[in-house]
Amino acid sequence: MIKVSQNTSDTRGSYDRPWRVALYSHDGEGLGHLKRNLLIARSLLAHRRNVNALLISGLRETAAYPLPRGVDCLTLPSLSKSSMGGYLPRSMNLSVREITQVRSATLNAALHSYAPDVLIVDKLPLGVLEELRPSLEMLRQTGTRLILGLRDILDESESVKREWKKGNCTQAVDEFYDAIWVYGDRRVYDPAKEYDFGDSVKRKISYTGYLNPRDVPTTHPADNQRSRKLDLPEGPISLCLLGGGRDGLPLAEAFLRSNPPPGSGRVLVTGPRLPAVNQAKLRSLAAERKDTRVIEFVSDPLPLLCCADRVVAMGGYNTTCEILAFQKRALIVPRTRPRTEQLIRAKRLASLGFVDMMHPDDLNPASLSAWLSDPPRGVPAASRSIDFGGVGRLCRLFDETVRDRQVEGEVAGAR
Repeated sequence: MIKVSQNTSDTRGSYDRPWRVALYSHDGEGLGHLKRNLLIARSLLAHRRNVNALLISGLRETAAYPLPRGVDCLTLPSLSKSSMGGYLPRSMNLSVREITQVRSATLNAALHSYAPDVLIVDKLPLGVLEELRPSLEMLRQTGTRLILGLRDILDESESVKREWKKGNCTQAVDEFYDAIWVYGDRRVYDPAKEYDFGDSVKRKISYTGYLNPRDVPTTHPADNQRSRKLDLPEGPISLCLLGGGRDGLPLAEAFLRSNPPPGSGRVLVTGPRLPAVNQAKLRSLAAERKDTRVIEFVSDPLPLLCCADRVVAMGGYNTTCEILAFQKRALIVPRTRPRTEQLIRAKRLASLGFVDMMHPDDLNPASLSAWLSDPPRGVPAASRSIDFGGVGRLCRLFDETVRDRQVEGEVAGAR
């Protein structure tokens, strides 16, 4: 396991204020973008004490996560994904144009006042509906280092090519960004090749490797206490994780209606975005079984994963990394609409023996019962076959980024 340094000194000459990092995620669907940025912020703080990090997110659930000292959050008015993959206001009775204007103005004012040394943008180079463009133009003038962070897989190749062309993403990368960090291993999936990125984009890419959540302290003491107080069933535990939960009802129902091996228990974590009516339906199903617990939300699932014998989950980036970190026997039932990102990831990792995969079209209580009753088998350690050292590598990339920023600041101060 890569150890993150706790003793890195910040020698910056005349540039003597703490490093300021902003991390933006648009967050129109689940919790993945926010959780990844929070993990990155914690990694940087563990690596360098003299860092402040501002999480900018479109999720009101941001406030539910314990934030370490040095990290705070700004929540934008929330958007939600439509069934066709577009964006709609999650709650406010505004048009998409109106809510985007509010978000864009909020972003610009906050980033102008905060004046970050580094801005890390998750996935969308211009933000959702180009809401980030005015801020990028402003920060480019002030010398802020601009980093685009990409998860290992965005979607199937042709869809990404169309989206990047329609959204002028290559032009945005050329115009604004200093670097691109891909949080994955190109041997598993190489976005530069799969998405046919041009040479100007390829030159800016660094592959960090997958982000192992166990390589950085991620658990707040109060959250530890909450995890210990969870009333878990006796015996071996099968754990089901729905991520944010918005579209997780089919998997949750199949899990609760399945028949686990005798003497074992089940824990379902629904996620905070599962609609209340569906929450009530699942709790009603669970009430019929003494060996079953339903939990709406945990900010840190790692203690549960540590206790689990088997895991059933959707295939988001963060959940998958958490499963690999604990080397658990896992069944991934990926989302296939509106994106096939989870399906591609599950297939690649299943081919390497790290997980089992079930297509959602094959999901039912009987198929889950069969998998839960399948004899135990060993799972290979991900770190032995793929690059799972993303936490340490992104910290080194950050060092290079702020070193360049420091040199520029010293040169400017000498003029």
